[in-house]
Amino acid sequence: MTVLDPFTDLLDYPLYVVTAEADGERAGCLVGFASQCSIRPARFMVWLSKANRTYRVAERADRLTVHLLRRDQERLARLFGGETGDRTDKFTDVPWHPGPGGSLILDEAPAWFVGRVENRVGGGDHVGFLLAPEATENLAAGHTPLLTLKYAHSITPGHPAD
Repeated sequence: MTVLDPFTDLLDYPLYVVTAEADGERAGCLVGFASQCSIRPARFMVWLSKANRTYRVAERADRLTVHLLRRDQERLARLFGGETGDRTDKFTDVPWHPGPGGSLILDEAPAWFVGRVENRVGGGDHVGFLLAPEATENLAAGHTPLLTLKYAHSITPGHPAD
């Protein structure tokens, strides 16, 4: 338990799948720490755990893709949140296509954006990647119930949380 838990226990963060490609290596993980952080210019910050293989690939990547998942996409959430890329190629059985600048786009995601990495910021056990959005797509018709933390509590992380 941390000093912040009484506050964060009340929150229900959206979850994202972040994918990265660098030097022919692909990686992706489920992320709970992310947010738009500027309107003009549009900027989005994604925080990746230093324990995660996706972080190691993202360190060398020019771009990251941030995907939203629908609440019913538990299979994708379990794959990207409960498996580690150190042992599993997460892209083997998941339809995806290359996007701008060699980014990786998951075909099943209802919405995504590709962001150019502008900066990396240390933040304890996570590193923040400041993204400048370059391309986006929203395939969802109207309001789509998104996957949030409360719907993913049963996923055991592929790496320890700390």
